[in-house]
Amino acid sequence: MKSPEHKLRQILELTQEHWDQPTERPAVRDNFRRVRMCRTPALGGEVYASDTEVKVFYHTCKSKCCHSCGNRATLHWQREQWVTLPDIPFVGVVLTMPNVFWPIFKAHSHLQHDLPALGAAVLQQWAWSQYRVRQCVIVIQHTFGGRLNHNPHLHILVSSGGLNPATASWVQSLTFDREQIMRLWRSAITTYLRKASRQGLLRESCLPSQFGEIIAQQEQRWWNIHITPQMPKAHFLSYAGRYIRRLPISQRRILNVTADEVVYQTKDTRTKAMVETRSTPAEFVVMLSQHVLDRYQHSMRYFGLLAPRSKRQTSAAIFTLLGQQPRTKPPRLRWATSLMKHFGVDPLLDASGQRMQWVGHRQPTPAP
Repeated sequence: MKSPEHKLRQILELTQEHWDQPTERPAVRDNFRRVRMCRTPALGGEVYASDTEVKVFYHTCKSKCCHSCGNRATLHWQREQWVTLPDIPFVGVVLTMPNVFWPIFKAHSHLQHDLPALGAAVLQQWAWSQYRVRQCVIVIQHTFGGRLNHNPHLHILVSSGGLNPATASWVQSLTFDREQIMRLWRSAITTYLRKASRQGLLRESCLPSQFGEIIAQQEQRWWNIHITPQMPKAHFLSYAGRYIRRLPISQRRILNVTADEVVYQTKDTRTKAMVETRSTPAEFVVMLSQHVLDRYQHSMRYFGLLAPRSKRQTSAAIFTLLGQQPRTKPPRLRWATSLMKHFGVDPLLDASGQRMQWVGHRQPTPAP
């Protein structure tokens, strides 16, 4: 049995014959292979030594499916966003859709790529029509529910105020209307699906019978969306960074792994309690693989005042209007400094407390 921090790697090793096949998506095969090799001789490493000790620090995989690498990438992202974003409150908006649409987006992954832009357009249209302002918008796309099932939805982090271009002023504390935003989101999704169907972008075999009638029925019902109270920037960054660069289940929720069974925790969305769930390793990997992003697909995208082009043009003005000083982008922390800062561990000290120095490379060893 491997150490607890490598439970995911153990599962991938047990099931390699299932996921490492030409029929599997390239992104799944590539990411799972990298996770298997993370911090092992297969990736090579750096050798450090003191007078009494030699240590080899193997390279990391940098995969978005790796809990360790994902955590480090998240910490860097949070550090950069802390200096980039102004000190203003934010609001979280969760946009969901009826479960009859989930299989359609699962079968047509290219449709999921457009969801962040649709969600951002809804918030921006609402803010402009009601207040004539532009907001800071970050869209985080989730493909999973509490049971790790496929449930496409959006978590949108939006500034609670906005920039009025006409008066060159910052409007504080907008009042978010849940019903208005829900209607705009409902119209955006149903219109998008109708247009995709008319243009032949949907496979008939993957659509339910009477698809047009189903869309019409869903247009008449209430769609669940959630709008949080205002939150400070620190809480926003902690909330936003939870699943942006890692799989939707943490290592601590994988309770036990054997050749025949994986025991893990899922969330009961009705009771809000964690429950034990069991599956075979192969079933577990199939469930996880559907949440692996394709290459060049981002789990988080920026819109409004945070869109790259707009940000270059308006960032300095926003800080001036708010009476705040812009901050320079911090340099990325070296791996040893990062471990010391976040975990209180200095990896370059040997057993006697003597500092080790870099002495060379360790070449990669082919994985079995």
